[in-house]
Amino acid sequence: MNKSHVIEHLKFALETQLNNAKQAAQAAHDAATHEESVAETQYDTLGLEAAYLAQGQAERVNDCYSSIKQFESCFKEPCSNKVTVGSLVCLEQDHAPHKWFFLGPASGGLSVQVKNNTIHVVTPSAPMGIALLNKMQDDEITLTLAGVAQHYIVDTIL
Repeated sequence: MNKSHVIEHLKFALETQLNNAKQAAQAAHDAATHEESVAETQYDTLGLEAAYLAQGQAERVNDCYSSIKQFESCFKEPCSNKVTVGSLVCLEQDHAPHKWFFLGPASGGLSVQVKNNTIHVVTPSAPMGIALLNKMQDDEITLTLAGVAQHYIVDTIL
């Protein structure tokens, strides 16, 4: 796995999220300021609801900008023999395909596809991120999800 390819895919995915958020914010703003959103009675809340939606979408755009800025600094972090924010990690599990994770500063749940491998972004506050942080190659990780213990071995750290 080439970490620079993964970083390029993550950058593209973050930019796509930002563009989608901008489009949604613009659509919400247009709906909130449209003449049909003006209240006709005291009980007509369409305009108020549209304004709240526009505010939420604007906050989402700001969150996307913040995520991109946080990722820019972690993309520049040098590789380490321990898992840190910015590490690309491959986990091995008995009788299962390898799983790839990128420990990112934000955007947990984001996934990108690189050469038939899915790379999942996890944050240091997520259960998998907590389990991965400061681990080294060949360390064992046990994670309990829905009452079922999952056992992994750190195969690769990039």
